[in-house]
Amino acid sequence: MEDIFLKNLDRETVLKLSEQVSFLPGQIVSKTLAQNSAVSLTLFAFDSGEEISTHESHGDALVIALEGAGEITIDGKKQTLRAGESIVMPANHPHAVFAPEPFKMFLIVVFPQNRKES
Repeated sequence: MEDIFLKNLDRETVLKLSEQVSFLPGQIVSKTLAQNSAVSLTLFAFDSGEEISTHESHGDALVIALEGAGEITIDGKKQTLRAGESIVMPANHPHAVFAPEPFKMFLIVVFPQNRKES
C-alpha cells in the first residue's frame, strides 16, 4: 500500500485549485488537503458576506487568493487580497477573514515543531 499524504485531490492530473471547492449560498465551504502536527493545507470558498472571526493560530499562515477578493485583518489592520495575491498571517497574532464578494483562498499553516537544538 502506498503512502498518501495529500487527500481530496485527483492524482497525476492537471487541475485548478480554485475549481476544487465550490461556493454555497450563505456558507463557508472548506476542503482539507492535509492536516498533521507540522502543516495544514485547506481550500476555502466564502460566499459574499461570510467571515472567519478574529482568532490566533500557533503557526504561520500563508493565504493565497484564488478567486475574487477578501479582506484580511491582522493585528487590527485590514488589507484587501485579490486573486493571485498572497499574505502571511504571523503565528500568535490576531487575524480574521471577511468576504465582501465571493472569495476563494488556499490556506497553508506551518506549525512549530519541538526540536532539540544541536
